[in-house]
Parts: sequence; structure tokens; C-alpha cells
Amino acid sequence: MLYHLLFPLGKSFILFNLFRYITFRAAAAALTALLISLIFGSPIIRLLKRKQVSEKIREEGPASHKIKEGTPTMGGIIILIAIVIPTLLWADLANSYTQLILLVTIWMGLIGFMDDYLKAIKHQPKGLVGKKKMAGQVALGLVLGLLLRLFPPSKDFGTASDILFFKNYFVDFGIFYIPLVILVITGSSNAVNLTDGLDGLAIGLIGLCAFAFAGLCYMTGRVDFSRYLSIIYLEGAGELTVYCGAVVGAALGFLWFNAYPAQVFMGDTGALALGGAFGTLGILIKKEMLLLIVGGVFVAEALSVLIQVFTFQTWGKRIFKMAPLHHHFELSGWKEPQVVVRFWIIGAILALLTLSTLKIR
Repeated sequence: MLYHLLFPLGKSFILFNLFRYITFRAAAAALTALLISLIFGSPIIRLLKRKQVSEKIREEGPASHKIKEGTPTMGGIIILIAIVIPTLLWADLANSYTQLILLVTIWMGLIGFMDDYLKAIKHQPKGLVGKKKMAGQVALGLVLGLLLRLFPPSKDFGTASDILFFKNYFVDFGIFYIPLVILVITGSSNAVNLTDGLDGLAIGLIGLCAFAFAGLCYMTGRVDFSRYLSIIYLEGAGELTVYCGAVVGAALGFLWFNAYPAQVFMGDTGALALGGAFGTLGILIKKEMLLLIVGGVFVAEALSVLIQVFTFQTWGKRIFKMAPLHHHFELSGWKEPQVVVRFWIIGAILALLTLSTLKIR
């Protein structure tokens, strides 16, 4: 909004020329998101407490988590507000990439909101039935895939994607492109949701991922950088950097309240929205394979659940003391803050490794 209002004034006032620079607007979006989180976070938490929108701790979870019972949930509302408003203010709203990432964020946020609403307000322990939640995720993947095929966001956008560690080599998914989009959307959203089990864990990792993706989006949208790094150039994709900046700011702001001991949990409202957006960023800039590295902690958390279920149903044995993986380390003697910070460190290393892959080609 501000971009469309103030950028044209650059011809008369040189100061407004700043709005032409994606880096300036991304930094402004990050700062705006941080301020929105800090200003509106406390009032929203008080409202959630007043409405008794609180977390119900699962009986099968670690015993040490019982003290978290009653902590306000659905804090993802704070995250969504802090991401959507700065993006609307600072991004180019005529840009197709901006429109698509906002569509995914809001769509997945609504699915998560319905799940949280049913669990916390309607007191339905299972919330949104798993099949319905999956149906919403698959429907979004199908809609996004069709939009990308029928109305590509830029002229060079196709069904091919970069291959890790190889330059000038690409894999074309062809007719399997839409199934790929569905797989990435559902996989990433559920992986982040599974990781959101300790105070500050998921939101801290998302902030690191968003920072890495800000760099990837910026380079993908620059013809000179793309040519130098031998990656797919996508005109207009650089605008996603502004969105990533908003996510970084929102993550920092929410972490203020979500750090141990948490004053609020993001719930599915935040986890599904962030996970879906995270996967969509990889799709939009043709870096789906890099999701496995930058989101390595999320991947490990999801795999730990799949392995645990498979081994128990097949042989009646458990590989981990408890799944997801962060609970295994808790039951192994690590304190909750230790698990969180150590997973953050791994996430930071993976984010740096992700950016380094652009040169290791």
C-alpha cells in the first residue's frame, strides 16, 4: 500500500526513491512486523486469557509439560497480523508472487484457526478432524499448483526446478508438478506443526529459515545474481524478500512472548500458516530441494514421528523414547531450554549451509 502510494512520488521527492529498493522495504517490513507483535501481543494475550482460550496438554506428553496447562493458545493470530499487515504496507501488491504467498498464508491460517477454535473454545479434544485438515491442505496445494500452471507468476516460470549442487542442470517435473506442490504444502505445514511442542522452538527456527529464504528470494529475482550463480531467474520473485522480512520481524516479536516460559502458544493458527508459507516459498523460487536442508530440523521432527509409528506398528518397538524428536531429548535428560537452543543452533548451521549451496555447484 505504502509502496503504491509513495513510490510514484520519487519523481518529485528523492527520498521516496528508497521505495524502489527491495532491501529497504524488506527491512522496513521486518521492523514493522516486530513493532506490531510487541504492541499488539500483550492485548491479544489478555483477550485470549479472558476468553479462556487455553492449551490442553495431552496426557501422553511429557509429565513436565503439565505445568503448561492453561497457557493461552491461538497466538498465531499475532503472527498472522504481524506478517500480513507489513506485507500489505511495503510489498508490491500487483506482484503475482506477493498475491500467491498471502493467499497461502491466510488459507492455512484459517485452517489452523478452525482447528484451534474447535479444541480451545468448543472443547473438542481432536479439533478439526484429521481428514478435514488434510483435505484443506491438499485443496490448497491443488489450487496453488493449478494457478502456477495456468497463470504463471512470471514468463520463465515452468515445471523445472534447480538440482542441489549442480549448476545449469534442472529437473522438469512435468505432469507430476501439481502432485509435487501438494506434497510440499502438506509436508511442510505438518512438519512445522509437529515441531511446535516446546517454548520458542518452532518460531525461532522459522525466523532462521525466513532469513535464509530472504537471501534466496532476492538472488532469484536478480538477473545478475541468478546468472552468476547459475540458478533459475524469475522476474518479480525478489518481491518475496519483503514477505520474508515480515516473517523475520514477526518471529522475533512473537518469540518475545513465546520464549521459555511461554506466555502464549502459536497453536495450529500459526504453525500451519507458517509451515504452508515456508513450503510455498520453496515452490515459488524453484528451490523445493533446498527445503530439505534449510528445514532440516522440521524434516527430522516429522521423520521421527513416521519412524516411531512404523516401527511400533510393525514390530511393537519404539526407536525413540517419545516422538516428535524434541521429546526424545527431553526424556533423555535435556532441559527444555537446552533442547530449544541446541535445535536453534542446528537450524542456524543449516540456514548457512543452504546459502552456501549456491556456490557449491
